[in-house]
Amino acid sequence: MPNSWWPTAISAADETLYERAGFGRVSGLGVRPALLVIDVQYRTVGHERAPIAEAMAEFPTATGDRGWAAVDRIAQLLKAARAAGIPVFHPHVAPKTKLTPGGYAAKTPTLASTGEGAYDFVPGAAPRDDEPLIAKDHPSAFFATGLLTHLVQRGVDTVLLAGATTSGCVRASAVDAFSYGFRVGVIGDAVFDRLDVVHEVALFDLASKYADVITVDAAGDYLSTIA
Repeated sequence: MPNSWWPTAISAADETLYERAGFGRVSGLGVRPALLVIDVQYRTVGHERAPIAEAMAEFPTATGDRGWAAVDRIAQLLKAARAAGIPVFHPHVAPKTKLTPGGYAAKTPTLASTGEGAYDFVPGAAPRDDEPLIAKDHPSAFFATGLLTHLVQRGVDTVLLAGATTSGCVRASAVDAFSYGFRVGVIGDAVFDRLDVVHEVALFDLASKYADVITVDAAGDYLSTIA
């Protein structure tokens, strides 16, 4: 496993089993990265920096303080990415209606967030005018969107991911990026989820099979070499 983070939810014995299977090697990042900032909208954090139970009173999908802590680090990551001049994309949840395809209405109807500003971007992690928005109806930023075309046109070989949620849209996007042949870096302290154990297990699984999990500081060092 990468030494920049430690999944406390995974026992040493279980980690050994994964190592015996050959999982968890570091594949490294390429030379033409792009950054995806996924679903950093008020519906995923709430308007106030509050504990998750309080934030959920506004939006059931909000993560509260857990999300806001990551937003601060995403702002740092965006600063490094913009200084390096790499492409930045903002995949985000599109407002859902009765006509939106998929099984969300039966499985998780709360994903159709309501309330003022639910789909607005959070300052600090909000897009600039020159950063494409990728509206999506499904977990992966690649599914039924134009993201892949953007990446191909720009010659991207590495996809860095930040945002929400670690086990949901981040994981789905990471798996698709890997499947399309990109090198994948998940910024472990710039992604967030509702439960610590879910967040850690998702990171462990991604690092085992599909991505290198690194910190914001490590990503900044990497981006400085790109610049």
